[in-house]
Amino acid sequence: MSVLDEWADQVRAALELEPAAGDEQKLVLDLARDVAHGVLRPAAPVSAYLLGLAVGRGADPQRAAATVTGLARRWAAERPSDDG
Repeated sequence: MSVLDEWADQVRAALELEPAAGDEQKLVLDLARDVAHGVLRPAAPVSAYLLGLAVGRGADPQRAAATVTGLARRWAAERPSDDG
């Protein structure tokens, strides 16, 4: 078990969440990477939080993540790089 897995298990237990379903960690990490590189680093945790809200309200995780990733890719294509 990796440190990340161990940490996530501890957080789930503390927040009284069910064990991870499928590849949720990979999904969130991939989304955060795409947003951090395509938009702005601080946008990654905010986007992950918003993804969690959407999923908590019933959105399909894969579809919601794909939507945000698509937005990040369009953002990167339409705007100059900005690290500020």
